Amino acid sequence: MKIIGVTGGKGGVGKSTIALLLALTLIRQKKTVVLVDADVECPNDYLLLNSLLGKKIKTIKAFLPKINSQKCTGCGLCVKKCPDHALFQPKDKIPFVLPELCAHCGLCRLVCPVGAIEEEKQTIGFVFKKQLNKNLTLLTGKTNGIVEETGPLVVSLKKVALEKARQLKADFVIIDTAAGLHCSVIQALLGIDQALLVTESTPLGLHDLKLSYDLVNNKLKIPVRAVINQYDLGQIEPIEQFLKSKKIKTALKLAYSKQLVNHYARGKLIDFDTGGIQWNW
Repeated sequence: MKIIGVTGGKGGVGKSTIALLLALTLIRQKKTVVLVDADVECPNDYLLLNSLLGKKIKTIKAFLPKINSQKCTGCGLCVKKCPDHALFQPKDKIPFVLPELCAHCGLCRLVCPVGAIEEEKQTIGFVFKKQLNKNLTLLTGKTNGIVEETGPLVVSLKKVALEKARQLKADFVIIDTAAGLHCSVIQALLGIDQALLVTESTPLGLHDLKLSYDLVNNKLKIPVRAVINQYDLGQIEPIEQFLKSKKIKTALKLAYSKQLVNHYARGKLIDFDTGGIQWNW
């Protein structure tokens, strides 16, 4: 089983489209694929496949501090150490929790000298499963409202996905990450076999390609290949010069396609003919 992450930093470069096209190419080669939508704040793979979220198969809970007023001395150490300012202490009173800001790290519990911080569980999201056909399973992570730190949800989503993939004896797990280079993107990429860095032939595309490469290849030590989406709509030369300078192979150069855009707009990517797409592995 091979685990591939599809990422790229910049939003709007077609990351989800590329993840779906790769999944569709593989299932048409009779491979079994588990597609994971790890953009948990704004999942859209199911929409592009003209599908519903599917069955809720897991509720994800995370640590939320609960202050025991009988034990708390009001020292304020938890307030000072909280990196997300999720604890507030009024004058001459004990602290209280601001759940919307909590990143569920548990640091406050560790630093409390009197053990006054206990653990509650907060529901931060859910995992949904949709069987799109016999060879393609979609697993979607979705937050429960506004969540300050989505990393724990992505970690749980990946665990569920890998368990399901082993049960299905899947050939590939494809993880479609969120845009950006933040913690939940890193959590989605940790432990994968290869990353596809999706970019576009624009200055901003090149800027984020460089940042993504530095994170994924240099810091996380994950092998990378590039995907240049809609390469014919801009200046591709600076992109190719950077890829050449870093000896990054290009897995796919995809030209603008009105047919693909129409399928995308109608949420019908699952019907798009991928026969003309040539992947370079």
